[in-house]
Amino acid sequence: MAVTHLDHIELIVNDLEGFARMFEAMGYVETSRSEHHGVSIEFQIPGIDQPIFEIHQVSGEEVVGVNHLAWRVDDVAAAAAELRSKGVDVSDPGLVPATGRTIINGRDPDGWRIQFVDARREEPSE
Repeated sequence: MAVTHLDHIELIVNDLEGFARMFEAMGYVETSRSEHHGVSIEFQIPGIDQPIFEIHQVSGEEVVGVNHLAWRVDDVAAAAAELRSKGVDVSDPGLVPATGRTIINGRDPDGWRIQFVDARREEPSE
């Protein structure tokens, strides 16, 4: 398995629209807005293969902060098999319709959520 890029960083925030204005002020472009996680907004700096910031408003038992880092891989199913063969517990690949990403989730040794994203991304649908 080879990680090819940092795909996205998901932030959980109190003031969703305030963060949206801040990202836009820094030159980020809103690339999508969906009902994923209540409301989720994705921002990206213009250019090829720039990482995405996905932000959503805190809800339920979540706490404000970094929810997870997600790395892009060529084949998420192969990555899951390789990680498992090396003792890393990860989920089965699953499509997130709201983002078009096929992902696997796991936890690092300290319990933080980690995610791997297939390089092939579908059109988002809800």
